[in-house]
Amino acid sequence: MKRVQFIGLTLGTLALAGVTSACGAATAGTAQPAPSSSASAEKQDVKVADVLKVPEGNKLVGKYEAAGVQAYTCAAGTWKLLEPAATLVDKDAKPIVLHSRGPVWVSTVDGSAVEAGAVDGAKVDRPGAIPELLLKAKAVRGDGLLGGVTYVQRLDTEGGVAPTGTCQSNVQVSVPYTALYTFYASA
Repeated sequence: MKRVQFIGLTLGTLALAGVTSACGAATAGTAQPAPSSSASAEKQDVKVADVLKVPEGNKLVGKYEAAGVQAYTCAAGTWKLLEPAATLVDKDAKPIVLHSRGPVWVSTVDGSAVEAGAVDGAKVDRPGAIPELLLKAKAVRGDGLLGGVTYVQRLDTEGGVAPTGTCQSNVQVSVPYTALYTFYASA
C-alpha cells in the first residue's frame, strides 16, 4: 500500500486516530476516558498561565476538546514519546480535527492543516498529566479552519504520561489523555 505523507503525518496515523476515537478505546487495551458534559463546560473556560499566552496581534479562531492517546515506545530501556493520536471535537461533540505526529492537526471539515513546534520555555507541568504547551506554527496548508493558524495552545491536560520504570526495547504502549486545544491566527 502506498502511503501519502504530509508534514510527517501519514494517512495510516490519521486512520489510527479515527479508529481510536470511533472505538472509544485506546490501543493496548486501555479504556479511553470520555469527557463528561460538565467537564466540557469547564474545559472551555480554562485559566491560561502567563507563560502560555499567545502574543498580541493574534486572535482566537478555534477551541476544541481532544481525547486520544500519547503513544510511547521503549528504546534503550526507557520510554520515549512516539506520537499523539487524538480527535478534537467542536462544541456539539462533532469530530472536527485529527491530531498526530509532527505535531500536526488536520481539519476533517476542509483538509486544512497546521504543523507546530513548542515555544522554548512555554510549558507548564501538571501533576499526573502531560504538560500544557504553547506551540508556534511551522507550516500550514489550505485556507480553511486551520489554514491561517499562527499558534496552538495545549491546555487543561489530563493523563498521557509515559509509564515509569524500565521496559523492553521495541515495546509500545498508548496512554489515554484529554486536553483543550486552542488555535490562533493573525488578527
